[in-house]
Amino acid sequence: MSRRRAALLAVTLAGYLLVLAGVLLNTALVDLDWSVRLLRPYERWPRLEPLLDTWVVAGQRGPSAIAAFAWLGWRAHRLGRLRPLLVMGIALLLLNVTVGAVKIVTGRLGPHYAQYVGSPELFSGGTIFPSGHTANAVVTWGVLAYLAVRWRRTGALIAAATACSIGLTTVYLGTHWVTDVLAGWAAGLLVLLSLPLLEPLVATAEQRLRRRFARRHLPC
Repeated sequence: MSRRRAALLAVTLAGYLLVLAGVLLNTALVDLDWSVRLLRPYERWPRLEPLLDTWVVAGQRGPSAIAAFAWLGWRAHRLGRLRPLLVMGIALLLLNVTVGAVKIVTGRLGPHYAQYVGSPELFSGGTIFPSGHTANAVVTWGVLAYLAVRWRRTGALIAAATACSIGLTTVYLGTHWVTDVLAGWAAGLLVLLSLPLLEPLVATAEQRLRRRFARRHLPC
């Protein structure tokens, strides 16, 4: 890992921990959450809601993963390698474990289910923090850019724009707090920045799968 990537990883981790601490300690970040929540932007422009509901699907784990794996399956077939599929699979597994653990521990309720104005709504059985839609968008579309041979910078810009817009859309629709989205962006970026460290694991898994496949197709 380059020094630049390591520094970015450290800064992102620090930002993630600051947001987490800000929510747990009920700081001004929670006040920001409520300020945006009480604005109720989804009530001001209701005609946008159907369109935005459709756009948020690009951040849902199921539809986005299916689209990504379909594309990467075609890439893997053309390259004769399993690496594209393995990188995506490991990235999504890491994301689900890390984000899922924080969701369970914090148990935060979403804006539509909030009970007390000014409360961080923690430990109430919710699964809203960090934003899974946002983190998943960062990882899914970010991995596609990471695996790109050409147009990598363009892919990275498109992935960043997609992840940013999905996160902001969930805030607009009132399904997530601002801090949910901030934590989701950080959580997803941490997974992306960790991918170079996982390349040896990907290479080992690919070699083992190749050997097993070759053994099954050896002539008797």
